[in-house]
Amino acid sequence: MRFETSPHRKAAAAVAAISPLHFRGIPRRRRVLVLALCCVGLFFWLPRIAISFGRTLLFFLFSPEWAGPYDGNGSGRAGQEILQFIDPLIGTANGGHVFPGASLPYGMAKPVADTQSPAENAAGYVSDDNPVLGFSHMHDSGTGGNPSMGNFPLFVHPGCPDDDFTKCSYSVYDRPVNRVPGSAFASVGYFSINLTNSVRAGMTATQHAALYRFSFPGSDTVKVMADEDVPKNKPASATEVPYSPLVVLDLVDLANSRSVGGIQVYENTGRIIGEGQYAPSFGAGKYQAFFCADFRGAKIRKTGTFVANKAVEEPKFMDSVGTGAYIPTGSAGAWIQFERPPTDSFLARVGVSFMSVDKACENAENEIPDFEFERVEEDARQAWAEKLSVIQVDPAGVSEELQTTFWSGLYRTLLSPQNYTGENPLWNSSEPYFDSFYCIWDSFRAQHPLLSIIDPPAQTEMVRALLDIYRFEGKLPDCRMSFCKGYTQGGSNADVVIADAFIKGLTDGINWTTAYEAVVSDAEVEPKNWGLEGRGNLVSWHQLGYIPWNDVDNNGTGPASRTVSRGVEYAYDDFCISLLAAGLDLPGDAAKYSRRGGNWVNYWNPDQSDLFRDGDSGEVIQSGFRGFMQPRQPNGTFRYQNTRTCSPIQNQHQCYYDTGLDTYEGSPWLYSFFVPQDMQTLVHLMGGDDRFVERLTFFHESGIAYMGNEQAFLPVFQFHYAGRPGLSSYWSHRYIPSQFNATVNGIPGNDDCAMGAFSAFVMMGFFPVAGQDVYLLTPPFFREVKLKARQEGNKWAVIRVRNFDPVSNGVGGDGRIYIQRAWLNGRPYTKSWITHAFFVKGGVLEYEVGEKEGREWGTAETDRPPSYAATRSTALEI
Repeated sequence: MRFETSPHRKAAAAVAAISPLHFRGIPRRRRVLVLALCCVGLFFWLPRIAISFGRTLLFFLFSPEWAGPYDGNGSGRAGQEILQFIDPLIGTANGGHVFPGASLPYGMAKPVADTQSPAENAAGYVSDDNPVLGFSHMHDSGTGGNPSMGNFPLFVHPGCPDDDFTKCSYSVYDRPVNRVPGSAFASVGYFSINLTNSVRAGMTATQHAALYRFSFPGSDTVKVMADEDVPKNKPASATEVPYSPLVVLDLVDLANSRSVGGIQVYENTGRIIGEGQYAPSFGAGKYQAFFCADFRGAKIRKTGTFVANKAVEEPKFMDSVGTGAYIPTGSAGAWIQFERPPTDSFLARVGVSFMSVDKACENAENEIPDFEFERVEEDARQAWAEKLSVIQVDPAGVSEELQTTFWSGLYRTLLSPQNYTGENPLWNSSEPYFDSFYCIWDSFRAQHPLLSIIDPPAQTEMVRALLDIYRFEGKLPDCRMSFCKGYTQGGSNADVVIADAFIKGLTDGINWTTAYEAVVSDAEVEPKNWGLEGRGNLVSWHQLGYIPWNDVDNNGTGPASRTVSRGVEYAYDDFCISLLAAGLDLPGDAAKYSRRGGNWVNYWNPDQSDLFRDGDSGEVIQSGFRGFMQPRQPNGTFRYQNTRTCSPIQNQHQCYYDTGLDTYEGSPWLYSFFVPQDMQTLVHLMGGDDRFVERLTFFHESGIAYMGNEQAFLPVFQFHYAGRPGLSSYWSHRYIPSQFNATVNGIPGNDDCAMGAFSAFVMMGFFPVAGQDVYLLTPPFFREVKLKARQEGNKWAVIRVRNFDPVSNGVGGDGRIYIQRAWLNGRPYTKSWITHAFFVKGGVLEYEVGEKEGREWGTAETDRPPSYAATRSTALEI
């Protein structure tokens, strides 16, 4: 049982009032212990309250380095204090696609309720009013596009009409049932929900297995509410069925993509095993998945199989189960009916694997041999507490909502990529294997740099996994899921991830010869299908220095669009390769790729105006800003794409995957800022410091910026390059909490495990320039932030605000949000950026902040982040 008083456990009380099932779901012999445990808890927590008060006093008297972990946010006993501020339901509405169920960090097993939410249930569950389809055991978090996985869902009926199993619903189209409003509850390692058929489902997880507890009211007959009445403000009608739970186990997945499968139920033991072949959600190919389900807590009455809605007791085994005319809904599987459970609950353990049924059973038996729900949940919570213990913040004066935004963002960052080591059916290797890179085009900008600080061992293993994919498949992925090649969206951005790891010293077990070979392959060798890996149009890229509109490419095939967005990303990828080449003592290659890193300038049309049509008058207006990235013809002349197209204020959805335009998921306005390697030149081309600041401010004020896509993250902080770091702080404090907050729709776009990384970085007071040893500094949202380096002696890197005022800490863009002065280890520090060495070696970075933008700190040319002038292209004469 859990006794913490998390703000997100408030739902538990409501659940008890709606459908008081939890207590009856506890085995009777344990109920007697509850009061005793409460008494013991009282004696246990009183001393802790006194200790916490003492620590708080010490904090105000001395440095937190002496006082120990902060009250309520430290690593303390079991390190679980911070878990109360993690709400997995953030981002489960309005396109966030966040997975809110039970999981370990990077866990493969991810059980949750799947809802019938078209275009929204990519991660299974959505915080809306749609009914529940079932409970499946593997999901991805934060993806865009089609639903991912959701294989082998369980569905539980409390009984069947007239006690006739043939009268229960089996098909995924007929069985969905409404949830009880307000009953969904999620915390670290746990998810539960009440259904209107009187079933309460709770679930937790290990690395490769899910454990469910299904509970019932405990009467001879069970009320099943009429679904159509539940959302309405009137009494719901109900029918009654005999209490005899029936479990449906379906071979379907969320996308209904199964091409073939098989299943078997053992009538003596109740074990159900099966497998299926499915399609990935954002890629090409097929993957195999396997499961092994066991049940405990109720006596078996009957077993059988079903196809669509036709259930039979024989056969107990089905093979080569396809879809199509034979099974038009995709639903086929096995069922098992129980007698009334003695404790009015039973457990279902489901092991999953990508190797075999035997491996799925082995995973379940090894990880959950005891069917002990509380033990599994506690182990999951402890795993998360240990993973997050490298971060501490001082919560004094910071609202519960902001703390929840911060810790929940960090939590989401660690949900994916998923560690499938030991589960790779494609090749034998001693290297780690991670999957669900959705997509590196998104995650390279924030998530992977954050992991390099807070979990460098995992980030190092991810790099090794990327290199192993290269060894066996010939190219680094830009996106990958379910052992399949995902679609490329822009550049070959695994190049940035690899260079970033090298620059930051994440070298353990990485073969840098292979790493360099892999990134050079991206830069030099065009694959047959660059829609799935690598880069396209390389002949033109090498000869012209840009990708022409309507380029003729005889070496490969892929989307011929996105010439501008791919081009500026190719340039940055090449620049990052140049840093890796320099670090590996390859000066000739370093110079070559540095020059190619300047190819971005070949897209710069200095004469392009920003034109738009006024919504009221219809008049065409010029904003006064000139010079934008634009597509070019093969002969070098520029081709026009409206500078605002594919922004929130003009045709935003024209630039998604099947676009025919020259920018991808963003406008020329947005891509005109993507020159992280040479911002000094870009500032000059945009008219100098003042004009650049004016333009970047307009970008954020006018509605052109869309924070729901990761390309908009870095422009929040690019004021640093014009000597105005205070404006970076202003806008980061505007976006949190207006667009990143603690509500179910608290992120502005699908998460990709990067939205959480963005909010965490902002609230800690720094943001990475991915691929470079540069972090841009702004004041944190807390009085103090501490990060423990895992690479060098477990030292703390401390960021502290000397004159922090919780009343005026700048939420919403006002207050003490501007750095006036800074000190690094007690000495004045004037630079607006810092290197990774700070997080590796430790130290103390302190600020004095004010309510007006400072004009001294970080403003001088010598204090701005570096620009690499060597990348400036000579802009080939054409």
